Parts: sequence; structure tokens; C-alpha cells
Amino acid sequence: MRKIALFGPTATGKTTLARRLSAESGYLHTDLDDLLFTPDGPLSLEEFRRQAAEVTSGDEWIVEGNFSKLADVVWHRAEVLVWLDFPLPLIVYRIVRRSLRQLTGREDSAQARRLTWSKAFFDRRSLLRTAIRKYRNNRPRYALQVSETAALGVDVIRLRRPREVERWTSGLREANREK
Repeated sequence: MRKIALFGPTATGKTTLARRLSAESGYLHTDLDDLLFTPDGPLSLEEFRRQAAEVTSGDEWIVEGNFSKLADVVWHRAEVLVWLDFPLPLIVYRIVRRSLRQLTGREDSAQARRLTWSKAFFDRRSLLRTAIRKYRNNRPRYALQVSETAALGVDVIRLRRPREVERWTSGLREANREK
């Protein structure tokens, strides 16, 4: 497993999992958000696709992000596509918990420095409302795209709970120790 694509809704632990896999494997980890959002603003779709294709042109990589519009240059090039498909109540809990940590200054990040109570919870396009809307709207489309990706020979792993993520990563560690 040398080419891994991870995706899932906000607050499912994509970055944490990608960093852990990268540390254990030594493969380059790329967060698609880091490609898309530059100090000068977001890239054009054409440039975003070009840069994502460049990242996935190598033999060993881990890419994470929710950009199914890049399926042909990320998902279809992967050996393994990992879908973190957690239940909505868990996602809501994690968003609230993370937002509260950021708003109270217990977690520092670029996002935390821009976050306000309204942006987190109350605005029409708040993190919380957006996550709920995207979960409901994107999930059926993701299921279809994932099945199309699987039909191309990509191994799809759908993890529905944090406990399943832990079991899966433990299994990977065991397999690597046996080699």
C-alpha cells in the first residue's frame, strides 16, 4: 500500500490519520486544503487539479481531502481509498468540541485565529451548519463515486467509527512488523 487517498466529512480525523500513516510509512502527506488555499486566495480549479495530479504522479503518497471533483487525479490513482464515514452525531460533537477549544484559546491554528462564535455556530454558513448540510448532500454522491473508484480496481476501505480506524491501523502495523 504505497498510494493512499483519505476522505470524509469535517472532524472525522483525516489529518490525524494521514499524519500517522505518513510517520509510519515515510510517505509524503499532502492535505488538499493546503494546496487549494494559498496566501493569495484559492487556486483556480485548473491549477488545483494540476498540482494535485503532480502530487499523485509519484510512487508513494498519502493525500487527504474532500475534493471528489479530483477523483480522476487522486482517488483513481490510489491503491487504497479510505472513506472515514462517521455518523453525523459524532461529527457534530467533534466540531463543537474543536470549535470550543479554538474559541477559548486552548488550540491554536490558522483556522482558530480566524474563528468567531458566529463563524463556528450561528452564521448561515457556520462550520456546524455547513458540516451538517454537506454530510446530508454529499454522502449519496460519495457512495456512487466510491463504487466507481472501486470498479477501477482501487481497494476501498470504509471506516464508520473511530474504533474501526484504530483496528485498521493496528492491522497495518502488525502486517508491517511481519514483513
